[in-house]
Amino acid sequence: MPVYSYDPPDRFVAGTVGQPGERTFYLQASSHGRVTSVALEKFQVSLLAERLEELLDEVLRRTGGLTSVPAATPSDLTDDDPLDLPLMEDFRVGAIALAWDSEGDRVVIEAQEESETPVEPLSDDIPVDGPGVLRVRISPSAARAFAQRALSLVAAGRPPCPLCGLPLDAAGHVCPRQNGHRAARA
Repeated sequence: MPVYSYDPPDRFVAGTVGQPGERTFYLQASSHGRVTSVALEKFQVSLLAERLEELLDEVLRRTGGLTSVPAATPSDLTDDDPLDLPLMEDFRVGAIALAWDSEGDRVVIEAQEESETPVEPLSDDIPVDGPGVLRVRISPSAARAFAQRALSLVAAGRPPCPLCGLPLDAAGHVCPRQNGHRAARA
């Protein structure tokens, strides 16, 4: 599979297709008319956004604010537009790697296709018959904007049960904390 490299992309976002409870999550990078869309799980989007925030906060802390990392998302980078169409899944993500490039003051995100034989994360030596790889290099500001959108996207799903934290369905919810019992109605 090929390496889809964007350095930097014109746009890099997380997005969904479908209704809450039945959504498919995607990472999508685009530049100069080229679009790459990879499918992944909700928890992967959530963890990527959380780790991005942690990485940027750590860089900010270690440099004492002497870097181009913003403390918050710049408002002019907010992107609430839908995913670019047509949406064609290039592969399903298995592993995600995250790194800080201190020479270029960039965040490197790599999403690797599910595979029995994964390659070393962030490696330049990816075999031609190896798994697909989406690699993007984005500014710290773009990374903050990505994380903000991704966290909002995850939070827009089904609300959690106040007792067990599992998602509440419109059709009902059997809460393990109530041992399958529901409150009696008067």
